[in-house]
Amino acid sequence: MDNLAEPSTDSLPTRQSLLSRLRDWQDEAGWREFFERYWRLIYNVARKAGLRETQAQEVVQNTFLYLSRRMPNFRYDPARGSFKSWLRVVTRSRINVYCRTEMAHEKRTQEPLAGAEEQEEIADPTGDALDRIWQEEWEQNLVNTAFRKMRAKVSSQQLLIFRLATVNELPLSQVAKKLRVSLPQVYLARHRVGKLFKSEIDRLRRETE
Repeated sequence: MDNLAEPSTDSLPTRQSLLSRLRDWQDEAGWREFFERYWRLIYNVARKAGLRETQAQEVVQNTFLYLSRRMPNFRYDPARGSFKSWLRVVTRSRINVYCRTEMAHEKRTQEPLAGAEEQEEIADPTGDALDRIWQEEWEQNLVNTAFRKMRAKVSSQQLLIFRLATVNELPLSQVAKKLRVSLPQVYLARHRVGKLFKSEIDRLRRETE
């Protein structure tokens, strides 16, 4: 059983917690949302840990297979650690397991005369390096998730204005010219979407960290 006792429902960040839903493996919508929210995070961490594209895809698959077995017994207790930290530990363990399995396989199939320089090395994703990779990708995943949530709350034009002005850091006058809108429209969209975006980021942090 995972070491993360379940608090009362009132103490959860949201009453219909996504983590609680995942304890039911038949909740396809919950699992789909969970996959869409976190698969790219796990994939990017695996890639930056030194795995090739197909290897990173296998790590994603292995991670979600592992989680599907563990989540029915999952008990979330914020006092014992955040979901963010738990998922980081799970991701690291799946990467390490994959690397050990892959290297063992290469060792078994290695030709006796093959030179060491011909063997592709897979990085050992441990310690501070992986923690830095995880933190960077986690922050980017929060931003991407927030933007997906925002699509149901603001128009596509307002969201594009906000992206260009903040993420792309274009001058507001260039944003107005590029999208053929007035400068006051740009100011208004950036202000309105910015408040909603900050609120969404804060909500996501409360739920996971």
